[in-house]
Amino acid sequence: MTETLLVYPPFCTPASPSYSINYLASFLKNNGQKVKMLDLNLEFHRSKYPEFQQYYQQLTTSQFDKNEYTKKTKKFQKLTGRDYSLNNKLVVQGKNPELLQELLGKIVSEKPTYVAFSIVYSSQAFYALALIKELKKLNIKTIIGGPAVNEKLTKIADHTLNNEVELLETVSGKKVNCETLDCSRVINYDSKQLQNYFVPQPVVPIKTASTCFYQQCAFCTHHGQAKYVEFELQDIKQTIIKSGQKKFFFIDDMISKKRLLQIAELVRPLNISWMCQLRPTKDLDQETLKLLHKSGLDIVIWGVESGCDRVLKLIRKGTNKKDVQKVLSDAHAVGIKNVLYIMFGFPGETEAEFLETIEFLEKNQRNIELVSTSTFGLQHGSLVYQEPEKFGILNIKEEPRTVLEPKITYDVVSGMNSEEIIKLRKKNKSRMGKINKFPKNMNYFREQMLSVI
Repeated sequence: MTETLLVYPPFCTPASPSYSINYLASFLKNNGQKVKMLDLNLEFHRSKYPEFQQYYQQLTTSQFDKNEYTKKTKKFQKLTGRDYSLNNKLVVQGKNPELLQELLGKIVSEKPTYVAFSIVYSSQAFYALALIKELKKLNIKTIIGGPAVNEKLTKIADHTLNNEVELLETVSGKKVNCETLDCSRVINYDSKQLQNYFVPQPVVPIKTASTCFYQQCAFCTHHGQAKYVEFELQDIKQTIIKSGQKKFFFIDDMISKKRLLQIAELVRPLNISWMCQLRPTKDLDQETLKLLHKSGLDIVIWGVESGCDRVLKLIRKGTNKKDVQKVLSDAHAVGIKNVLYIMFGFPGETEAEFLETIEFLEKNQRNIELVSTSTFGLQHGSLVYQEPEKFGILNIKEEPRTVLEPKITYDVVSGMNSEEIIKLRKKNKSRMGKINKFPKNMNYFREQMLSVI
């Protein structure tokens, strides 16, 4: 019998283990609880798409065929996009999604007292809702938590929790003394389970801090205004060693230069390869980037957002295009591969500024491996949502949805509207596509960049 079963529901990319349930499992075990994990997102994909699992696991750097990969991944994305949509519609209609009984059986076989769902992406809300409904029929208590928890899930689950201490108190049935807790962040990843993800080599996710240290980007809600706390370096080291792996993704939204250098010194003797997400600030000079690369940093996903200084200032990114260009050039010169996050359509952005970003990417194409583009979306909790008048936003409307949080629409005082942005992105699709050296659909499987390229 399992007292607590931590569940990661479908649907998201099956490329790496869930950091959230692995950390929570380690925390609960360290504090005397019986706990197991179940990655139902992986189980769904293994059952539904075995041929793709086999293909991705057999990829090799020496025999990597970009055209074959692109063709195969387009097919995978088409199938999963269709299946996710169909299953989500079934949940909305009150019907069972595909494989529900099979996945439910995996939960029930553990005979858990509590089933705790980690909801990291809004796309996981549909399947989680269907599972919780079935578990209620069986009188199994359910818990939900995570950044993508919404009101619909809160209403049906037995408990909605905000952190690991609340989880411990709920499953143990008693208040805990935080001063006596074992708060080690050494995570024990299951080496056998790591071999099942859709990558040729396991890529282990690691967080080095509680949240983003910057917390000023106007569009962002990831940090939730949480207090920034850096985790113990020795815990990070032990997690790496215990995993027995050589590929790591430091999944923090951003890491400061001081912290990066500490991490580099820590991991250099471990002979690992790693990737991370950074803001392209001028303090990341070539000498710093060289030290990072020597420690095993192979890929950086840069939060560039725009190639227009006025838009960057609106976003409050704390960067400018001149410095961004220098950072990209220096990173490329030392051997780091550059992946860029670009966000179109920030309120007030004009067509000319949109095209300025395209021109910036083309000008710096030599130093870019892949561009990952998105369109701005207004979200609860962001500075833009809290102070819309400062960003030229009018008439915010929220349209209720059956499972997800309300759809937010708005008007802008100046710049492009949503329809104009969509048309302009479509018109310039081929220009952006020519910039990429990595297959474009590696944006879907970011971990594969570290495993294959």
